[in-house]
Amino acid sequence: MQQVLIVGSGDVARRIIPWLALRFRVRAVVRRPEECAALRALGATPILADLDQPASLDRLAGIADYVLHCAPPPGQGQDDPRTRRLLAALTRRGSLPRRLIYISTTGVYGDCGGAWLDETHPLRPDSARAGRRVAAEGHLRRFGRRTGCRVSLLRAPGIYDSAERLPLARLHKGDPVLVAEDDVFTNHIHADDLARLLALALFRGKPNRAYNATDDSQLRMGEYFDLVADAVGLPRPPRVPRAELAERLSAMTLSFMSESRRLKNGRIKRELRTELRYPTVADALRARRDTVS
Repeated sequence: MQQVLIVGSGDVARRIIPWLALRFRVRAVVRRPEECAALRALGATPILADLDQPASLDRLAGIADYVLHCAPPPGQGQDDPRTRRLLAALTRRGSLPRRLIYISTTGVYGDCGGAWLDETHPLRPDSARAGRRVAAEGHLRRFGRRTGCRVSLLRAPGIYDSAERLPLARLHKGDPVLVAEDDVFTNHIHADDLARLLALALFRGKPNRAYNATDDSQLRMGEYFDLVADAVGLPRPPRVPRAELAERLSAMTLSFMSESRRLKNGRIKRELRTELRYPTVADALRARRDTVS
């Protein structure tokens, strides 16, 4: 049986482990022993390793036909040494994976002033966080060209689901959002749909190909918060000008409100041949309401 190695066994990856386990032998990297039981229950064999500890990665060499790389870069610096260490480990015994799928971010495009863009748009990250993702993509593309491993990149926007990953804490606090004339376009993907795209890319992703892993929503950020507030019965957030917002929110939160772009997702539909379970945020919130009621 062929083997899939999952690096970064978080929420999105865990959503597809049961499906993968019916078709592959699944091995999942974790850093903490207490996570092993949950992964075994899903059908994966846990491997204790840490991308920040190079010596622990020796056991990853030559064990996988397919790799799902879902681990984020470190929180500082301009490079992604975690991805470099992973690729070095995968090449150590000469038995290379056939395919590698990486979850990147749409932040690699930077602020585009609300313009529509596809995967051919130049990468101009505005934050160090997104710059590290650009570095990781570069390492992976070069690895694919050098080794023949079929590398595909899924550029994901804001990931949410119908129960968690919603901005409920901010709504409860009454944090403001931008007035309409200052507001930015934001992009989204439901965690279930991103997990499915991971699986589809294993079989259908083209080599050294990037995909905007985003849904069909065309929302400004304030509209997104209003949708969520209405769905859960909370007051809509107050609207304030950008200058006032800067005085009331953290630098990290503000960074997500300084970039505006609308992403074309035709490539995932044509090449990965996907049908999104939740084509828009409104669809997911309606499904949540129907489930609760």
